Amino acid sequence: MLQKLRGNNSKGFTLIELMIVIAIIGVLAAIAIPNFIAYRNKSYCNSAESDANNVAATISDYFAIPEHTTLTTTAATSMYMGFILTNKGGQNTVAISGAADDSIHITVVEAARRCPSDYRGASATNTAADRWSSGANHFYTKFMR
Repeated sequence: MLQKLRGNNSKGFTLIELMIVIAIIGVLAAIAIPNFIAYRNKSYCNSAESDANNVAATISDYFAIPEHTTLTTTAATSMYMGFILTNKGGQNTVAISGAADDSIHITVVEAARRCPSDYRGASATNTAADRWSSGANHFYTKFMR
């Protein structure tokens, strides 16, 4: 009798089907959210690393001209090279220094201070390559030889 009242055309999802779909969405979210957070955190660090690489490319272009044999690291002489060594509006700050071994050290201070400490600490132990400073500093140093 109930079948005759409802007819054979009943539509909808059962509770089990809905629970399976919700479980699948939950598993996908559990995998995707930590990856998204890791990518976001790494992007905070990439801004300083990218700035250091841009300055290194600018310095390489500068020394490609035969008349340019020395690099002055004051703000006034660096402006014509395409970057500014002063902090403007919360942007990353760049400092250039030379070393006794004829290398150039480009240090970028990440102004946002959002690069996670575990990412900075992982590269701080490598003293032979470009690296983040150890501790609470947000300094990324690139070495040019």
